[in-house]
Amino acid sequence: MQVAIVTGASSGIGFGCAVKLAEMGMAILGVGRDATKLAGLGKLISDPSRLATLAVDLTEDEAPKRIVDLAVSRWGRIDFLINNAGVGRPKPLHETDDQMLDYFLGLMLRAPFRLAREVLPHMKSGSAIINITSTYAVVGGLRGGAYSAAKGGLTGLTTHIACQYGASGIRCNAVAPGVIQTPMTEGRLQDEKFRRMNMEMTPHHRLGVVDDIASTVAFLCSPGGAFINGQTIVVDGGWSSTKYLSEFALTSVWTPPNGEAV
Repeated sequence: MQVAIVTGASSGIGFGCAVKLAEMGMAILGVGRDATKLAGLGKLISDPSRLATLAVDLTEDEAPKRIVDLAVSRWGRIDFLINNAGVGRPKPLHETDDQMLDYFLGLMLRAPFRLAREVLPHMKSGSAIINITSTYAVVGGLRGGAYSAAKGGLTGLTTHIACQYGASGIRCNAVAPGVIQTPMTEGRLQDEKFRRMNMEMTPHHRLGVVDDIASTVAFLCSPGGAFINGQTIVVDGGWSSTKYLSEFALTSVWTPPNGEAV
């Protein structure tokens, strides 16, 4: 039985990944900060022999060892690591103080780095690490700031791991979601400008959902993804790779900063 560690597993993309991998027959160690939310995994992963959870702050120095020790003591192996935990609502560079910078880098770059380092000695040929990055690691993004910096660094870490350990049969890839409908983005999507930026610039008829990302992660953990290494798979409906504008956007009245319609 294969074993997967999923961080940020208490909700959103991490929760979806944990459930999807469990449906493939894997044992899951779900990691998050909220023990109550993590308990929700048990409602969808009904076999207690294939589920363990750990409530821990990933930025704590002892967190990686605690996570790996639990997985190894419970199942004796680690096959997949899904570095998913993250935080949103970044600010542009000139509005980002050192506290925000350190927190974003700590959670979304330092923690995945240290956890990957901890799991590697337990991984055998056929194992894989998947880092959840972002379209903001691909295009930078308005207001990206420390978020873009952290996710961009995670992309670099992905290609390093793929190169350094690929010959040992350990793959590493990144999945870069666009705006996915999750509790983390729910508030932002209420902002009309933010919603338009995503809806009217995506050559697809809908926003992304958690299963879009979870299914991509599951594929990378399946035999079908066994020859994919060092790649970033962008799952955003074409938002970051095209200059698409919807008919609505193309035919709308444009208003410059002075407020006069053009």
